[in-house]
Amino acid sequence: MIKLCPVEDLTPGTVTRVVLPDLSVPLALIKVRERIFCIDDTCSHETASLSDGWLDGHEIECPLHESRFDVRTGKPDCPPARRPIRTHDIEIVAGMVCVDEASVAVDREVA
Repeated sequence: MIKLCPVEDLTPGTVTRVVLPDLSVPLALIKVRERIFCIDDTCSHETASLSDGWLDGHEIECPLHESRFDVRTGKPDCPPARRPIRTHDIEIVAGMVCVDEASVAVDREVA
């Protein structure tokens, strides 16, 4: 497991970008109410940081071309993005948000 950040650092309705040497890609942590979601931080359409976009409930909007992705499933809702973004299961361990190292491997395919 890779430690991403303390749970207490996350505020509901916000997106936190996480870049660590142990990660092959930047991640975004999203807290919606009391649930925490973890996604790849890069839009599947073009290289843009989703954490620079806008969050509305369970949807995050790319700052470049306005495609929105469901943070629960990674699925886009409209063009130009057609491919989903990867989502990652997290675990809370001793107050830290953690992700499985195999989950963030670059060659892992999106379902």
